[in-house]
Amino acid sequence: MYKFTALSAVILMGLVACESTPPVDPPSSDYMTKIVSSNLTSNQTWYADTIYQLGGRITVTNGTTLTIEAGTIIKGEAGTGANATALLIARGAKLMAIGTPSLPIIFTTIADEISPIQVASGDFKSPNLDPTVTGLWGGVIILGKGIISASNASGDVNEVQIEGIPTSDPNGLYGGTDNADNSGVLQYISIRHGGANIGAGNEINGLSLGGVGSGTTIENIEIVSNQDDGIEVWGGMINITNIVSWNVGDDGFDTDQAWGGTLDNFVIITPKGHCFELDGPEGTYAVSHTIKNGNIQASDDNVTSEDLINTDANSLVSLESIYITDILPGQIINRLDAPGVLYADIVLNVDTVSNFLKNGGTHPGITAGTTPKANTSVFSWTWAAQAGIIQ
Repeated sequence: MYKFTALSAVILMGLVACESTPPVDPPSSDYMTKIVSSNLTSNQTWYADTIYQLGGRITVTNGTTLTIEAGTIIKGEAGTGANATALLIARGAKLMAIGTPSLPIIFTTIADEISPIQVASGDFKSPNLDPTVTGLWGGVIILGKGIISASNASGDVNEVQIEGIPTSDPNGLYGGTDNADNSGVLQYISIRHGGANIGAGNEINGLSLGGVGSGTTIENIEIVSNQDDGIEVWGGMINITNIVSWNVGDDGFDTDQAWGGTLDNFVIITPKGHCFELDGPEGTYAVSHTIKNGNIQASDDNVTSEDLINTDANSLVSLESIYITDILPGQIINRLDAPGVLYADIVLNVDTVSNFLKNGGTHPGITAGTTPKANTSVFSWTWAAQAGIIQ
């Protein structure tokens, strides 16, 4: 049976413009709330006329596909430790969450009063929470079968448990041998107010990507006020496009375990940790990733980020066409001598570049200037843009 939703109304309104039929009423304010309290073991679709309330750690299990309609709102209940709420896409499962610029999919907390009628009107800001409120629920976790660089006392291992998920839950395993693995499609999604604490100094990231393969599509994603990292990637070969990370409590973007993909076109705004934390391989498997075409705001009146770019001696990454502004004393690129770290067209909006490089160093790929590198026009749908933070 066809289900009439807020998205259906928007589509019909487009049709009536062409056919000169009577206009369709806007979405009703009488939307439903559905509590999701158990794992998904058969295919489901979540619709934009319903708010889906995560009642715990909800896993889309192996072989199952969750489809989320454009304009849908998902809200996580409060909880910490083993009770932290999250949406986890296990290895072999798929998330088909395809929002649009006019109807993004929003993951947030039950404390957020944002509603389907507000999203359908084109207003994507929280009506009651500041974009600095963190840790009110968990986050979104995507796990795949891609190759990771991990090891233990016995040597290399090809699968490990994602941080934030108890080892008693086998759905938390990620890694494998298939770098082309497909975990679904994530487009036009805003993830807000997450990062619930699961242990001493250990929180869930806004978006966690463990061993995610290149068959997966991840583009046009906004992370707002997550208590831990905005996005963290462990291995795999996923390519990520058009990312906003704003007001997160730790790193703006974090990579581990030899990720082999590309981050292309991004804005990182005032993380409390490093703007980038780019760690090296943990096992013998080694592959480089690329980060390019981005703008970073390293401080504002309330937040001063830590390192601008933080790498290890064995990190493998190519950093290209990145503009960093609002830089304060003490904020540095922490390493210039790692042989696997390449810098090209890194532009710092400062007078003297060497003041912001480790030990006052110099590098031909790092210069002073005032030219942004990101295409920010693609971010007009985000809360950050509607708040005037992205111009």
